[in-house]
Amino acid sequence: MTKVTAQMSVSLDGYYAGPRSTADPHDMAAWMEGLEAPGFFRVTRWVIDAIAWRERLGFAGGEQSVNSRIVEETFAAAGAYVMGRRMFEGGEIPWGDEPPFRAPVFVVTHRDREVLERQGGTSFTFVTDGIERAVAMAREAAGGKNVAVAGGGTLVRQILAAGLLDELELHIAPVLLGDGMRLLDGGLGLDPREGIELTPVRVVETPEVTHIRYAVGGRAKLELDDRGSGAA
Repeated sequence: MTKVTAQMSVSLDGYYAGPRSTADPHDMAAWMEGLEAPGFFRVTRWVIDAIAWRERLGFAGGEQSVNSRIVEETFAAAGAYVMGRRMFEGGEIPWGDEPPFRAPVFVVTHRDREVLERQGGTSFTFVTDGIERAVAMAREAAGGKNVAVAGGGTLVRQILAAGLLDELELHIAPVLLGDGMRLLDGGLGLDPREGIELTPVRVVETPEVTHIRYAVGGRAKLELDDRGSGAA
């Protein structure tokens, strides 16, 4: 059965990058000089070191490790992707003519653009009528495999808030960034008396990163707990 999944690398205090850059997303040199990049590269270091990631991008080197197997597993499970426009614009040039996805990618945007075909099976379709439509198109294209939400953090929050996410995997790097772009920093549209319940279904620990996969439940009312009061 097709699941809608998301996975993000974050610091222990919940940041997936440093403070947001104001540079043009296509200007990689300017982005690298800003404050967003150092935090991003710290929490994704485990990915960059993995041989499965480096091979996917056509780079040499890398480590064959538990982390690398998780990267390989993540790619293998996805039959289609959904991503935000900023994520696409930041990766369009670095990914080159053969992006790592090798599957249809649906980009949520307010600006229309013709479908962009790349080598290796990757195509980018620009969806201007909302996240629900993008997820539905990705489900149809996934061929029974999973739909992976490829980021960024704003899109992950939107899909989680809309009740469209089945599974969330956090890759928690053992570092405190202190400031930056926080993955779950509001924006979920929750009432103060409700929460979204998650159930851990897998934990994999390595020295570089801890991988925690959650099944995402529905919204639930928060109950006051007076069990410690001593009342009968």
